[in-house]
Amino acid sequence: MAAISELLSIGSGALEVVLVPQIGGSVSALRWRGIDLMRRLSDDDRKAGNVLGVAMFPMIPYANRIAGNAFDFGARRWQVLPNNPPEKFNVHGSGWQHAWTVTGSGRANATLSLDIAAGAEPYSYRATQAFSVSEEGLSVTMTLTNIGSVALPFGFGLHPWFDRDRDVTMQFNARCFYLEEPDGISGDPISLPPELDFARHRSLPGGWRNNDYGGWGGEATLRFPARGAGLRMRADPIFRHLMLYADPTKPYFCVEPQTNASGAFNRGRWDDPDEGIIVLAQGESAAGTVCFTPFSLEAGAQDGRA
Repeated sequence: MAAISELLSIGSGALEVVLVPQIGGSVSALRWRGIDLMRRLSDDDRKAGNVLGVAMFPMIPYANRIAGNAFDFGARRWQVLPNNPPEKFNVHGSGWQHAWTVTGSGRANATLSLDIAAGAEPYSYRATQAFSVSEEGLSVTMTLTNIGSVALPFGFGLHPWFDRDRDVTMQFNARCFYLEEPDGISGDPISLPPELDFARHRSLPGGWRNNDYGGWGGEATLRFPARGAGLRMRADPIFRHLMLYADPTKPYFCVEPQTNASGAFNRGRWDDPDEGIIVLAQGESAAGTVCFTPFSLEAGAQDGRA
């Protein structure tokens, strides 16, 4: 029987963040004033090492699916492996499926690291997640370095999971909406129609959503009225995309800040800033920070942004 993954707690004031490095370098819980603001990893999922049960995991060295498990870059065809059966296609890269190492920790901060050497897949990389907690909130700085011998396209992001309360609402600004094709593959972007727009707070859609919102403004706000709290997510400009996954049959939903557009590796528009692909030569790095700020609904209403 596998050993139960150890938890690492950091916090400041009313905010507590629990990490589970061995399960994909993930967050196990985000609590503020005793309120869970992300889906908490259950004891059973922790015992099973189930990364799909965590509160948040890293997407690295790219986000979302690669159709056909292959892409063309630098006059070569690069192959990746399916990694989330029964899905056919590789999803979210490899970082979330490895144990990460704690390379630094304190009362209110921790750094997790991961080194991957290319084997059957093309990527050799070093990744770090630096978690810092203050009374204001949690910041997560992701750094990705190409330690391979050739330049390759990269991307990264965070994959938080939230409880689907009946009264939850969401708000964010974006410019376009990527259609979904079979097998979860992202299709063409379209202008954002009013019925798909979250520029004003609205409830989660009643139907299926698994779509990338492009031209994301870098901020998203979730409100959980029954919990008396909300969570504001702010990201550096390198995060141009926000993925929304919402299945009305599931008790959770996901709102995922990411650098690359979903499906970008298959479209091959490497220099298109809207695609958000980061080409890194040997030894080059890219980094970005996402901040999560909890607030009471009363305070959020007063500042006019929640």
